[in-house]
Amino acid sequence: MTPTPGAAYQLIADNVQLVVRGKPEVVRLATAALFAEGHLLIEDVPGVGKTTLARCIAASIGGRWHRIQFTPDLLPGDITGVTVYQQSTERFQFHPGGIFANVVLADEINRGTPKTQAALLEVMAERRVTVDSVSYAVPRPFLVVATQNPIELEGTYRLPEAQLDRFLMRLSVGYPDHDAEKRIVLADCAEVSPDGLKPVLDIADVQRVIGEVRKSRVAPEIVSYAVRLAAASRTHPAVRYGASPRGSIALIRAAQAIAATHDRDYVIPDDVKDVAHPVLCHRLVLTPDAELNQHQASQVVDELLSDIAIPTAVTGR
Repeated sequence: MTPTPGAAYQLIADNVQLVVRGKPEVVRLATAALFAEGHLLIEDVPGVGKTTLARCIAASIGGRWHRIQFTPDLLPGDITGVTVYQQSTERFQFHPGGIFANVVLADEINRGTPKTQAALLEVMAERRVTVDSVSYAVPRPFLVVATQNPIELEGTYRLPEAQLDRFLMRLSVGYPDHDAEKRIVLADCAEVSPDGLKPVLDIADVQRVIGEVRKSRVAPEIVSYAVRLAAASRTHPAVRYGASPRGSIALIRAAQAIAATHDRDYVIPDDVKDVAHPVLCHRLVLTPDAELNQHQASQVVDELLSDIAIPTAVTGR
């Protein structure tokens, strides 16, 4: 029996939280990214469970997952694959790279060179790679979970805005509270790890959930609210470049997925508000003056949510 989107979320969340303790909202947003078939950027200090979270999500669905460790000597072909001449058949044969999996963990993505980072642009947007003028589709569902450490800047390369825009959400795991950290230590002593997790959904189930999430009803007023939020970011005095129309699309897709985690087949304004920070913050480029005054993108989003009127009469549920 196929689980409902809400039941599927609960299965994944319960499974992931056997290892990732004390971060239910982070798990919810990460699962929403999977249901929206978007990509996830997890940015935080070392040791808070960024890689563990990605591995747990991969382990919870019965699909293939690959880990790509980004380093300065990583080549684009290591990600996308290469075409090799086979002397025995006198033909060229394509050897897929690490990107050909359902869940791809791009670990420490900012340690890869810009040329290597650019190898992800096409596949993240179009779910295919082009090698020697031939296109190859990656498996579906397809989720890139990238991690980066903001405090280790030596030997790193800043992600360009064009690539940041392709991530549906950016999350910060944050430090656990005292009780959660105690449970983490006890779990480590008991050798509880992502390797011990069993899949709770298969790929067919995940695909069906993604299809149902895409069918979630979104009233015109909700769409207008998301568009007004994105448009207002472009005229905010602290912002040099605001969210593009891709940002508006991301708000709606993420809101549909959040609604699904509540087992609703329609979106409400609170769903858009819940995803506004993870969807919009990494899409905003602040002015030099704002950066000098230590203005944060999160403050801009707070102001947008405060200034833009929330639709009260929503039709089409």
